[in-house]
Order: sequence, then C-alpha cells, then structure tokens
Amino acid sequence: RERDALGHVSTISGLRRWRDALVQNNALRHGAYGCALGSLASEVSDHDALARQALSHLFAEWQGLLTGVLHRLQDNGGLAPEVSVDQLATGLMAALQGGYMLAQTARDVTPMATSIDMALAHIESLSAG
Repeated sequence: RERDALGHVSTISGLRRWRDALVQNNALRHGAYGCALGSLASEVSDHDALARQALSHLFAEWQGLLTGVLHRLQDNGGLAPEVSVDQLATGLMAALQGGYMLAQTARDVTPMATSIDMALAHIESLSAG
C-alpha cells in the first residue's frame, strides 16, 4: 500500500496529499486505526528475535520509500543538495509512528496530523529555493 502511495511522489504537495490520505483514513476510525507494524513491534520485539528482525526490515523498507521521495524532491530542486534525506526520512517516520500511537491512544487524529505537519514543515523549510 505505501509503495503505491509514495512510489511516484516527488513534490512537497505530493507529500502533503499522502499525509492527508493517512490522516483521513485514520479519522474514519476516530484515530483508532494505528499502525499494524507498530502494534506488532510493541507486542513481539522483546521476546521474538525473528519477528523483530522481520518488522525491522519492513520499517526499513517503508523508510526507504520516504527516502526515495526525498531524493526525488532533492533531484527536482525542492530540497537543498546538502540536506541529509536519510535523516529527514528517519524524522518523518518517527513523526508518523508517534502520531499513529498518540492518535490511537487518544482516539483522535489531531496528534497524528500535528506530528506529520511539523515534520513536513521542517522538510519544506529546507527547500533549495
């Protein structure tokens, strides 16, 4: 699903549309949607090394999709060349996962929207122009 959603995003507007879709999807369940990977990670990480490694790989794949988006943004002149897209992708992933958890706990998508918006605002502040 994320591959389809992020595979061709190459602008900050595209990232905002991705954010809007995630938040809207979560709002349909009053913030209760959460992230299946995050939920599994908290359940099995401490006692199942194989499952933890598999989940780590899936998170890395997802973060790689975000890195790809940010590289395309950089290639299109939307991000300054000296910006570390790997660090930005880590921050965006952390904002997303933290937002999912807070929204799920509060049954309100506002924390999710806020955390992703802050990450996207930071990314936008690093634009090449």
